[in-house]
Amino acid sequence: MYNLPVNVIIYTKTGCPWCKEALRFLSDKQVPFEDREIFGNPVFFEELKAKSGQSKTPTVDVDGDILADTDAEAIEAFLKQRGIL
Repeated sequence: MYNLPVNVIIYTKTGCPWCKEALRFLSDKQVPFEDREIFGNPVFFEELKAKSGQSKTPTVDVDGDILADTDAEAIEAFLKQRGIL
């Protein structure tokens, strides 16, 4: 369960199966997050590249800590390390 007041952003691409899995995981765990879909928003795409140094999704930003080109299993470990899950 979500325990700390943190800012979770997930960068996604429409049609990406790993993105769908990651979004479902965050929703199932009741982690508040903002989904920033990069195909429909060039500002989000540039933001993703600036933060992570790459353009692959899903990429998660937790208060400035970046987990790039990931999946639900890695997101779970990433959030547990930060005391969110």
